[in-house]
Amino acid sequence: MASTTPAPTRLPLNTLGIGFGLSGLAGTWTAAGAALGAPAAAGETLWVAAAALWAGTLVRYGAGVSRLRDVAEDLRHPVLGPFAALAPATGSLLAAHLSAFLPALGAALVWTMLAATTAFGAWFLASMLTVPRESATLHGGHLLPTVAASLISAQSLAIIGHREAATALFAAGILFWLLVGAVLLARFTTGPALPGPLMPTLAIFSAPPAVAGNAWWAIAGPQHGTVHDVLLGTLAALLLPHLFLVRRYAHLPFVPGFWAFTFTTAASATYGVRLLTLTPSPLRTAIAWLVVALATGVIGGIAVRSLALVRLPRRHGVKRLRHA
Repeated sequence: MASTTPAPTRLPLNTLGIGFGLSGLAGTWTAAGAALGAPAAAGETLWVAAAALWAGTLVRYGAGVSRLRDVAEDLRHPVLGPFAALAPATGSLLAAHLSAFLPALGAALVWTMLAATTAFGAWFLASMLTVPRESATLHGGHLLPTVAASLISAQSLAIIGHREAATALFAAGILFWLLVGAVLLARFTTGPALPGPLMPTLAIFSAPPAVAGNAWWAIAGPQHGTVHDVLLGTLAALLLPHLFLVRRYAHLPFVPGFWAFTFTTAASATYGVRLLTLTPSPLRTAIAWLVVALATGVIGGIAVRSLALVRLPRRHGVKRLRHA
């Protein structure tokens, strides 16, 4: 008798943002532990949660794949395809942290994730260069396969001691940030307007200065310098406009795409904590704790709202996921 059990619905690739955002918050609390004396257990708990959700999301996605063509279709999706970069990017963050406890295994996994990141990034860039696409399909997530992937890989390589390779990847990330960022800015200013479900990806557009700052911190060490001054000013310039968008974000229906806010929030908080605590003072320490609390509150709120989606009836929940 044929089974009447429905096949698992394939998750959209932007759900990989859950593990990515939590790994970012884990990094924030790890930085707070080093700079502010925050409990180490808080960061480690978040790292474990991020790893579990990253692996669980990949397994759940794989359960919905019945043929290789399914994966190819998802990677070529004009809107959701770029989010595939989050799989190796999150893995790179997790592997770099693991290297503190298991150096050989962590380093091997960092290089493995770099290979996956490089392969997907090169394929994605080749596609952008040769396959014309509608401007309406472009969004902040298009920074992930090249910019975010390069800068996060640079950070991970620096952590395991390969600073020369990390510097090369850092340079590549900055180059792609300028190139892809310019294309996206032209798309945003000339239209068409971003649809509601893609509005949260505007946060990704603001992430590169913080991600680059954290990568440079790992490469050059904890010190003031021109690079940090430039990145901090750029970060402020790209984050401040979101203050005028809060009301629009608040009126959007909640979808899993809101996890696009989380890594930008966490990376900015991590970078802020590091810079604030370079020259400690009671005021700077208080502001640093406020930054950690704000990032935790934002990401925690998105996580709680996401749990409500899980409790939706199956048919309704899948529909919302597919349009996120």
